[in-house]
Amino acid sequence: MPADERRGSVQPVRCARCGAAVQVAKFSPQHTSVQWTAAAAASCAEFRAVWEFRAVRAAAGSGGGPIEVCRALRDSIDAAVAAGTLAVRPPSYE
Repeated sequence: MPADERRGSVQPVRCARCGAAVQVAKFSPQHTSVQWTAAAAASCAEFRAVWEFRAVRAAAGSGGGPIEVCRALRDSIDAAVAAGTLAVRPPSYE
C-alpha cells in the first residue's frame, strides 16, 4: 500500500473547559483530526477520569478501548468552526 500523502491544515484550538491546547484539522463537518500533546492530555479532566477508570479495570484483569472523545473539547472545536477561527478544509495532496 502506498504512503498516504494527503496533507491537512492544522490549527490550534484551546478547550474552553480545561484550557488544553491541541492541534486540529477539520476536513469536513463530520471528520476532525485532533493532535494531543502529553501536557494537553494531562490537563483534560475527561481523559484523566478515563485513565483512572482503566487503571482500576487493568488491575482487575480487564482491558479497555480507546478514549472516544472529550465532549468539552468537541464543543470548543464546534464553537471555533462557528466563529470562523477554525476552517473546514478537505485534505490536499500538495
